[in-house]
Amino acid sequence: MAKIVMFCILAVVILGSAILSVCTKRIMRAATFLLFVLFGVAGIYFLLDYTFLGAAQVAVYAGGITMIYIFAIELVSKQTLQGLTERLHGSKVLAGCIAAIVGCAMVLFIIWKHQFISNEIADVEVPMKEIGTAMVGAGKYQYVLPFEFISLFLLACIIGGIVISRKDK
Repeated sequence: MAKIVMFCILAVVILGSAILSVCTKRIMRAATFLLFVLFGVAGIYFLLDYTFLGAAQVAVYAGGITMIYIFAIELVSKQTLQGLTERLHGSKVLAGCIAAIVGCAMVLFIIWKHQFISNEIADVEVPMKEIGTAMVGAGKYQYVLPFEFISLFLLACIIGGIVISRKDK
């Protein structure tokens, strides 16, 4: 019962922060709400006793990616951001709603067609050792190579940000 209550609290925090991240007009607040979303997802991992995935979520996404976003926001000059205002037009809102409905319909169709939700799958629990081996293994269907590419990409982004910030005008 306590896990269900904690899941509901985390779900409300995640959904509320995601909506506020999209709806706010201040970019630093959007990055902060994104941080809350990523911490909420890590909380769900910890709730499921996937401590490795929760720690990776906090370290990589909540720590690294959000700091890169904030670093990029701070690099943009204030003159660039001052005159920017976004006006919502009816056609943009209608197009966004249609895209959201089509996306949800596609996801529901794929779930229904491929029977991702069934009684046989619901009772199977994947051990944490198997998940950890898949995350840091180098074999087929293992993810150490994508992690290395992502780390090189993030390093290139940081170096690019430093070069941009030091450029004399």
